[in-house]
Amino acid sequence: MNTQSQTIVVKLGTSVLTGGTLKLDRAHMVELVRQCVQLKKAGHQVIVVTSGAIAAGREHLNYPELPKTMANKQLLAAVGQSCLIQAWQSLFGIYGVDVGQMLLTRADLDDRERYLNARDMLTALLKNNIVPIVNENDAVATNEIKVGDNDNLSALVGILAGADKLLLLTDQSGLFTADPRKDPKAELIKEVHTIDETLRKIAGGSGTTLGTGGMATKLQAADVARRAGIEVIIAAGSAENVITDVVNSKPQGTKFLPVECALESRKRWILAGPPSKGSIVIDDGAVNAVQQKGSSLLSKGITEVSGHFIRGGVAKIVNTKGELIARGISRYSSDDLSKILGKHSQDIYAVLGYEYGPVAIHRDDLVLI
Repeated sequence: MNTQSQTIVVKLGTSVLTGGTLKLDRAHMVELVRQCVQLKKAGHQVIVVTSGAIAAGREHLNYPELPKTMANKQLLAAVGQSCLIQAWQSLFGIYGVDVGQMLLTRADLDDRERYLNARDMLTALLKNNIVPIVNENDAVATNEIKVGDNDNLSALVGILAGADKLLLLTDQSGLFTADPRKDPKAELIKEVHTIDETLRKIAGGSGTTLGTGGMATKLQAADVARRAGIEVIIAAGSAENVITDVVNSKPQGTKFLPVECALESRKRWILAGPPSKGSIVIDDGAVNAVQQKGSSLLSKGITEVSGHFIRGGVAKIVNTKGELIARGISRYSSDDLSKILGKHSQDIYAVLGYEYGPVAIHRDDLVLI
């Protein structure tokens, strides 16, 4: 087993969880859980993005004949989501591992403050050795706020978690040069360096009547994730030891290599992104720590805050002479920073009654000018 700790997002499609039937295949689910637990025991962090709520709802209600309306899909999701999380809770419980449910919509990820709250929750679950079980909140999501498929949701979750690998498990062995169900000469593409129009044409639609994602959405997800520096693998969920093999770098499915300097592209976004809504003045010690040591900005080093910005907003960082030092995404609002400036990190909770971590601006969210 790879000794270097990694964060792995495992996305499980409906076809994988049902084995192509109309109900959850719990025997196969427990095998997937066993592999996830094996990774945890080796020191890795695992996040499960699960489909199957609507399929579970249909099974629980004994396959009712319902008109194909949004309300009825939400009905099935509302019933099925509780069945699905109970199944995961029960199966991980066999190994004494706790799980935590996380239901997201596009609105949670588009709004910067809600995005940060979701990231903090995910981090807290992982820090406390709890496996996050993530799904789209289909019971309340409308077309306007839906991610739409769990392939793209898993890519966004990977970015939220700062994941190393995203494993998209499906009923196919990977991406082929043609549809293997129609063309016997189709060959598995083992490694992808660039996603271009040729690949997009190869990727067809949904291969199953139960799920919402096909190879095209997996390609979209892979493109999003790899731009954030995440390695993506599309592989068959039925393959033996598929999850553990991927972490051990044993060939499975199609591997999409991450874009180099992904963090730098994020920093370019901070530099060229939304205009700063305020300024943070820092003392000489903080200037030295940020510029020379590559440190995060702590509240202790802040002497003044001007302007107005929300948590997750971009602020200018200046020295006591008013010279621009950096730009960064603040983990606290300007109002909060005004209350905790000059304070030690361990005093933040006592002052505010809550905290979003020990740093005002993390070094990964900070660009030196």
